[in-house]
Amino acid sequence: MRIGVSLRAMALALTATVGLGLAAAGPATASEIDRYLDLPLINRDASNGPGGVNPELPYDALELRGLLDEARSRRIAPTRYAALLYQFWLVDATGRAGIDLRSWNPRTGVQANRNNLIKSYRYYEDLQLAHRELQWAGMGGQVGADFGGGLLDFELMSTIYGLAGISDSARAVLGAVEQAAGPAALDRLPRGLVALAQAGPQITPEDLHYIIGMILVMQKNIFSDLMPMHDAYVTEGLPALEEFRAAGLFGDDILGAWRDVASGNPDGIAAGNGVLLRREQQWAIGGQWDSVRTYKGVVGEAITYVSGAAGSPSVAGVTPPREFRPASIEFTMADGRPAVLTLPLPDWNWAVFDARWDYITTELLPKYAFQVQNDWPALESVMRTPYEVQMESHRPLLNIPQLLDSAVREMKITPVDTGNDGAQP
Repeated sequence: MRIGVSLRAMALALTATVGLGLAAAGPATASEIDRYLDLPLINRDASNGPGGVNPELPYDALELRGLLDEARSRRIAPTRYAALLYQFWLVDATGRAGIDLRSWNPRTGVQANRNNLIKSYRYYEDLQLAHRELQWAGMGGQVGADFGGGLLDFELMSTIYGLAGISDSARAVLGAVEQAAGPAALDRLPRGLVALAQAGPQITPEDLHYIIGMILVMQKNIFSDLMPMHDAYVTEGLPALEEFRAAGLFGDDILGAWRDVASGNPDGIAAGNGVLLRREQQWAIGGQWDSVRTYKGVVGEAITYVSGAAGSPSVAGVTPPREFRPASIEFTMADGRPAVLTLPLPDWNWAVFDARWDYITTELLPKYAFQVQNDWPALESVMRTPYEVQMESHRPLLNIPQLLDSAVREMKITPVDTGNDGAQP
């Protein structure tokens, strides 16, 4: 009896001990989850720091997945684990792209981020190749070659000779306009062109490094916002994006856009990708473009203007920015006849959202969608080119002095036929 009682007592004690151990493990797990609830997305804007969306979050995808599953099993509101959800999909997307998220720091310059640029845009194009409906990703990959090549040129300019020669060329354009159309015409030239003539001697390598850093911040912000969505879509479908919406990471408009992308309807696919593109250009980086454009007055205005003037997009059939809405000035010639002076330079600045969006929706978006639908083999051939080759083939900015010099030679003055004096254009 005593032996039986003793054994029974030991069994009860062991059960109690195990129970206490389990009870102790429960709160520890809950406490670990609680550490990651209600975290602010302090690095959602990459200008705030390197790495993921909050420095408190882990970078291991399996650990993040386990924490998410625990949060879901406890029926915690998605808004409370939004940072955890965002970090998981960002870690997963950067992992698929081959990028080390923890060390991704846009402020370290172009050469330090060269591989991140290549891997980002390679990932974009791979998504398009595997999923015909992901047109935002494909177009982003194509435009990324222009973007990356331009950044390489900007960094080179900041280290070898600056913008003095470009400023001289801009002043030559202003002089030719003044001689042809009078001093009053200068007030009607694009602000960026005038700023370029004024700012050249003032621009320092430090200014260019700052602006390059901001543009690289924008590049990371676009990836960090759109690529987790794309990764979730191709991995788990629309339900994963519905969790993004429930967590407050985006609104009904973006969820609706993804439903259009998944619809299989060509018009719906184009419309959905257009909404994603607007989010990129307005929500993700619109304010940062404004900051760059207004940096040190004429300095930011000049650099953002000239970068747009030099660009030649990779998307087939797209008019270069300098040919889209070119600068034109109405004036009166010496003989009294009205005329129009036209320069092969843009009358707008890429860093102004409304002007940029006009160009994107008139040129880039419809022409890229047309190519996807009507000339896929040619597009596929371009996208299968190694991305290093794509980027190195788009290095436009070193030709800016020649571009401005040619603007003087190609300036056109066209008399206006008023119907009164028989003058012919």
